[in-house]
Amino acid sequence: MSLYDLNAVDITGRNRSLAEFRGRVLLIVNTASQCGFTPQLQGLQSLYETYRDRDFAVLGFPCNQFGRQDPGSNEEISQFCQLHYGVTFPMFAKVDVNGPNAHPLFQYLKRQKPGAFGLRSIKWNFTKFLVDRNGRVVRRFAPSVPPERIEQSIRDCL
Repeated sequence: MSLYDLNAVDITGRNRSLAEFRGRVLLIVNTASQCGFTPQLQGLQSLYETYRDRDFAVLGFPCNQFGRQDPGSNEEISQFCQLHYGVTFPMFAKVDVNGPNAHPLFQYLKRQKPGAFGLRSIKWNFTKFLVDRNGRVVRRFAPSVPPERIEQSIRDCL
C-alpha cells in the first residue's frame, strides 16, 4: 500500500483520492483553529504560495483530539482559516489522528515515520509530515517546529 492508494474527504465534503497529488512534494499537517500553534497556518500558507508552482502542496487535516481545540464544523473551520490566515491550500474534513478511529492516512504516516522513541502516535496539533515526489515520507516535524524551519527540507525534496 502507498499514500496514493488512500482517499480523504475534503473540507467541502468531496471524497478525493490522494493519487491526485502524485508527483508533488507534500507537507501533511494536522491542524487546529484554537491552538497556540494556530498562527503556523500563516507560515504554511506562505510555503504553499512560494512553492506551489514547483509542485508542492500543504494538506491540512483539522483534528479535535488535542484539548478540543477545533470544535467547529468543517464549514466553520474553513471560514476561520481563510478569514484569519488566508488559507488557500487544500483542507480536508476533520479527522482523528490517533486511536481506533484514526484516519487511514495518519495510520500510514505514523507507520512510515514514528515519533520520538518509535512511538506511533501524534502528540499534538501541527505535527507535520514531509512527503517526497515518490510518496515516501521523508521527515516528521514536531508541532513546535515552525514552517519556516521546514523550508530547506522542502527545497531539498523539490
